[in-house]
Amino acid sequence: MKSFIEVSRTEEEQMEQIKQWIKKNTLKIVIAITVSLSGIWGFNTYKKYQHSQIIKARDIYLTFRSKPYNIQVYEQLKNNHKNSVYLDHAILILAKNAVTNKNYMQALEYLIPLNNTSNPSIAKVINMRIASLHLEMGNYKKALDALNTVPNSTFNGLYNQLKGDIYLAKNHIDNAKKYYKLALNQISKNSELQNLIKIKLSDLN
Repeated sequence: MKSFIEVSRTEEEQMEQIKQWIKKNTLKIVIAITVSLSGIWGFNTYKKYQHSQIIKARDIYLTFRSKPYNIQVYEQLKNNHKNSVYLDHAILILAKNAVTNKNYMQALEYLIPLNNTSNPSIAKVINMRIASLHLEMGNYKKALDALNTVPNSTFNGLYNQLKGDIYLAKNHIDNAKKYYKLALNQISKNSELQNLIKIKLSDLN
C-alpha cells in the first residue's frame, strides 16, 4: 500500500495539472459555451444566469467539502447542478471517503462514470485513481488497462510513475525501472515526487 504522504503528494500533483489545464484552456471553453448559447439568450442575460448558477453550485460544494459525509448536501448539488464541475469534485470526495473506509468497490462505482466527464484533465485524474484502486486490490491488468488511454502530455510523468508501481507489484522489476526513469524525466524537477521516485529506483538497484 502506498504511504499517506506519497498518495497526498500524488493527488496534489494531479490537482495542479488540472489547474494548469484550466488556465491554458479557459478562453476556448468560454468561447465554445458562448457560441452555443448566445442564440438562445442574450449574452448579458446568459452571463448573469451562468454566474448565479456557478455561485450556487460553488456554495453547495463548499458546504459539502466541509461536511463530506453529509449526503443530503451532495444530493442537492447532484439534483440542481448536475452539469457543474463542482459535482465532479464532490464525487471525488465521495470516492476518497470510500477509500478511507477501505470500500474500494464503492469508490470505483463513484469514479467510473466520471470517465465521461467533459473536462479531459479531470478524466485523466479519474483514470489514475481507478488504476490506483485496481492496484490496491491486486487487479494489475485492470490497473494497466485504465492507463491505456492516451494521456495529455501534462500527465505523462504521473501515468508512468503509476505504471512503475504496478509493474513493481507484479515483480516485473525491469519494467518498473523503465517507467520510473521515464517519470523522472517527465515530472517537474521541482516536484516532491522526484525524490520519491528516486528512492524507489534506489531500492530496486
